Amino acid sequence: MSLVKEIIAKVKQRDPQENEFHQAVTEVMESLEPTVDKHPEFVKAAIYERIVEPDRTVVFRVPWVDDKNKVQINRGFRIQFNNAIGPYKGGLRFHPSVNLSILKFLGFEQIFKNSLTTLPMGGGKGGSDFDPKGKSDDEVMRFCHAFMRELYRHIGPDTDVPAGDIGVGGREIGYMFGYYKKIVNEHTGVLTGKGLDYGGSLIRPEATGYGAVYFAAEMMATRGLDFKGKAVAISGSGNVAQYAMEKVNQLGGRVVSLCDSGATIVDEEGICGDKCDFIMELKNVKRGRINEYADKYGSVCYIGDSIWDVIRDEGLKVDVALPCATQNEIEGSHAEALVKNGCFCVACVAEGSNMPSNPDAVRIFQENNVLFGPGKAANAGGVSVSGLEMSQNSLMMSWTREEVDALLLKIMKGIHKASLEASEAYGKKGDYVAGANIAGFMKVARAMLAYGIV
Repeated sequence: MSLVKEIIAKVKQRDPQENEFHQAVTEVMESLEPTVDKHPEFVKAAIYERIVEPDRTVVFRVPWVDDKNKVQINRGFRIQFNNAIGPYKGGLRFHPSVNLSILKFLGFEQIFKNSLTTLPMGGGKGGSDFDPKGKSDDEVMRFCHAFMRELYRHIGPDTDVPAGDIGVGGREIGYMFGYYKKIVNEHTGVLTGKGLDYGGSLIRPEATGYGAVYFAAEMMATRGLDFKGKAVAISGSGNVAQYAMEKVNQLGGRVVSLCDSGATIVDEEGICGDKCDFIMELKNVKRGRINEYADKYGSVCYIGDSIWDVIRDEGLKVDVALPCATQNEIEGSHAEALVKNGCFCVACVAEGSNMPSNPDAVRIFQENNVLFGPGKAANAGGVSVSGLEMSQNSLMMSWTREEVDALLLKIMKGIHKASLEASEAYGKKGDYVAGANIAGFMKVARAMLAYGIV
């Protein structure tokens, strides 16, 4: 049995119930196989074995009081996975599905994603099984304060710098940052995704969506393609999906879909202009459901289906797919439909969310020569601008929107270039999955080697 297979088997044996973590480890470790023979120094220092084990895992109780004066109990987490190249950095997710497996997979992926940005950030992730959906602002505030009462012990601007993720937006970041500031009595850049009035960065809300589109554009350019006139399917309707939609429209594409957990809307005329403004207000201000778009604009609405279900079952044809919702949303049958219905050889799939394509889907895309940008490369725009926010906080200054956007574009182009070069150097030319994993791994591995056995 090869070293890589031994490590994967040991991870599965040690934590048999953590399926999402197994999936992430398997994908990364298999793609690192070409590095094993070339770097015996990594083998001798057990870098491969050490990188799959978190530095520490923090699990804690979060008691809070709801609007009916009833005590509620949730579970909080922070996975500090690897800080070889900088402070732990990764989002906080508030969603009922949150568990150790999901957060370990996200934290593990974050190691390589952050490394790809070239900024000094390690990998971490955290959150809670708390569901902000349907809660009042006061309930969300009380939960965020209770969550920070424990989390503050484990974070700091040079230790661990959380950010937002699913269920954690500007409102939640504000509540948590305010409570941290009150407890610690200092105003430091301990969280990113902050409001502009108290240390946030321009372009941060847009960064993940913009970055995914920038990365897709770079991939398409290798085949002489661009977004002009392309039909683009986007899943989700939160922060990432909204700004991916905005950037696609700016580049001349036509966004035909958005969705949430309740429904998918399909508008083949394109979701642009006033329609985009409606989506932004619906989701960010009214916190409404996506089917309200269909009620207003008369588009087709599929209750209970994802856009990938609609593409598979209804034969909808698209040129570009940008999954921006959640993990494993694209299954093998969905990938087959995308290939059959238009994605083959004409455009690409770029992952705006973390690991949204399951292994079968990834295999189908790659076997059919579809340009496929994995999440750790394609959605690194968010953490890139988080890193730039950290830099601005440290310098005690703010950069203009144009400056930050130019730096984001430069970083995404650099990630694309590094992924392609690594794939070619290790015999996987054109394989963005292998290239991103190898390029991200090498920097972290060299740093770990320099520190000795710690």
